Amino acid sequence: MPEICRFLGIIITMNFSDHNPPHFHVRYNEYEASIKIDDFGILVGKLPPKIFGIVAEWAVLRQDDLRKCWELSRNGEIMKIEPLS
Repeated sequence: MPEICRFLGIIITMNFSDHNPPHFHVRYNEYEASIKIDDFGILVGKLPPKIFGIVAEWAVLRQDDLRKCWELSRNGEIMKIEPLS
């Protein structure tokens, strides 16, 4: 899975031609989750509450970029997204 962002030990990835609904993948230590871009709900997996909060904060700020990245991934392209500062 191509990495689109990394911050605070959190790795955000997105698969090329992944299934709907639009989502991104999060890895943090031994935790993994897939999170929907539209409402930031967890599709599958689990994250510690503090980490989920940080990821949700980042995703809200970067939602337009996440949508663009999802569309680009349909064509086998990927873009990097700015980390949480």
